[in-house]
Amino acid sequence: MGNDKSSEQQRFQTDGGWLPRDHKHHRSWLQSTLKHVESNPTPPEKFDESIKGLKDLIENNTRIFMLFETMFSEIPNKAPYNRDPKGNPEIRDYHHLLEVLNHVITTAPAWSDKGESVGLVGIPINAILDWGMGTKAGFSLFLDPQLNQAFKKILNAWGSYLRSPASADVLDGWLSPHGLQHLEEAANVEGPKRKFEEIYECEKEKKHYGFKSWDDFFTRHFREHVRPVASPDDDDVIANACESVPYAVAHNVKARDRFWTKGQPYSVNDMLDNDEWADQFVGGTIYQAFLSSLSYHRWHSPVSGTIVKVRNIDGTYYSEPLFSDFDEMKDGADAQGEVTSQAYQAAVATRALIFIEADNKKIGLTCFVGVGMVEVSTCDIGVKVGQKVKKGDEIGMFHFGGSTHCLLFRKGVKLEGFPKTGGSKNVPLRSHLAKVV
Repeated sequence: MGNDKSSEQQRFQTDGGWLPRDHKHHRSWLQSTLKHVESNPTPPEKFDESIKGLKDLIENNTRIFMLFETMFSEIPNKAPYNRDPKGNPEIRDYHHLLEVLNHVITTAPAWSDKGESVGLVGIPINAILDWGMGTKAGFSLFLDPQLNQAFKKILNAWGSYLRSPASADVLDGWLSPHGLQHLEEAANVEGPKRKFEEIYECEKEKKHYGFKSWDDFFTRHFREHVRPVASPDDDDVIANACESVPYAVAHNVKARDRFWTKGQPYSVNDMLDNDEWADQFVGGTIYQAFLSSLSYHRWHSPVSGTIVKVRNIDGTYYSEPLFSDFDEMKDGADAQGEVTSQAYQAAVATRALIFIEADNKKIGLTCFVGVGMVEVSTCDIGVKVGQKVKKGDEIGMFHFGGSTHCLLFRKGVKLEGFPKTGGSKNVPLRSHLAKVV
C-alpha cells in the first residue's frame, strides 16, 4: 500500500461491500452518528438492558476495564485516527462508545448513494470499533469470552429491532432506482439480465416490495428458477453452497496450525472446535468464499446426503489478528481487518457446523462451516440430524452481518475445477463448484 492520503482513504473499500468504498463515507457516517448522539443524549439509566450489561461488565471487571482503557490509549493520536476532516474527535472512551452503541441498535443499515462513490455502512458496530480493533489491547479484549457474551446480547437486541416493522423504513433507499440497480448487478452474474422482482421472491406492487422488516429483506429468497442446481443427477458434481466470491482453496490442511499469522493457514481442529470428527478432514481440502452485502444470504447443501451432526459455536465478533495492528502494518492498522483475515475468522468467530454424509461414497463425510463475521450473533441452522437433503436444498442462513463460509472435504477426496480466487464477482448459488474424480 502507498503512503499517500488517497491510498489511506481508499483502502477502506472492503470486499463484499460491507463498508463504504471510500473511507471518507465511513467517516461521514460516523460523524453524522456521533452528532446525532450528542444532540439526542440518553442517560445511562435509560440504555437498553444489553448496553447496561456491557457497562456493568466494564465497570466491575478489572481486566475488561483495563483493556478498554488501554485500547483507547493505543489508538494513535494523529490523523487519520484521532480526528475527522473537520477536526471532530473520534470515539475516545467507553462512556462515549456505550452512548453510540445504544443508538445504533435502534437503527437499520441505510443505503448510501454518494454519486460515484456509492457505498454503505453495512456493519455499523464494526465501523464504530474500527481503530480500536487494530490495537494490541483490542486484540486481547475482543478475544475475551465474557466480552463476547456481552456483545452477543447487544447483537441479539439489535437483531430484534431488525426483525421489527420499524426497521423497514430504510428500505426506501435500498429499493430506490439506484439501490435496485446495484442489487440487480450483484445478482446478474451470468445468464439473462433480470429485474429485482424477477430475481427474488417479492411483491413489487406492495410497499417495500412486501418486505416487512430489514431482516425479511436481508434473508430474501431467490425465485426457484433463478439458480438451478448444477448436474442434479450427477453426485460427482458439488454445488456452490452460498452466493459468494471465492477467497481461498487449500489442500493437505493440518490439524493445528498458526492461523493467527499473516499466511493464515487453516487449522482444522480450531475451525471445528475440536470436534471428534475433525481428524477425518486433516490432510484434506478446504474451500472458502465470502458473501456480498448486496447478495443472497441463505445456505444450500453442496451434496445429496444425510445430515449427521449440527453445531453452533459461540465465538468472537470483533477479533482481528495481530498482523493487522498499528505496529505490524506500515501504513497503520488495516481498516479491512475483518475481511482480510477471513481464514483467521473461520477459527475464532461465531459459526455453525453442518456435517453431511454424502450419498456419493467418493465424497463421504463433508462439513459446511458458516462463519458470522462481526455483526452476526446467530448462524441459523435450518436442518436436523437424520434429515435427508438433496444437492441444492436450503440448510440455513445468515441474519444480518458480514459473513463467509467454508466447505471441508476429507483426506483422499480428489477434487478438480474449483473457481479461481482473487476476483470480485460472485459464483452463483447451486452452480458447479467442483467435481470429485
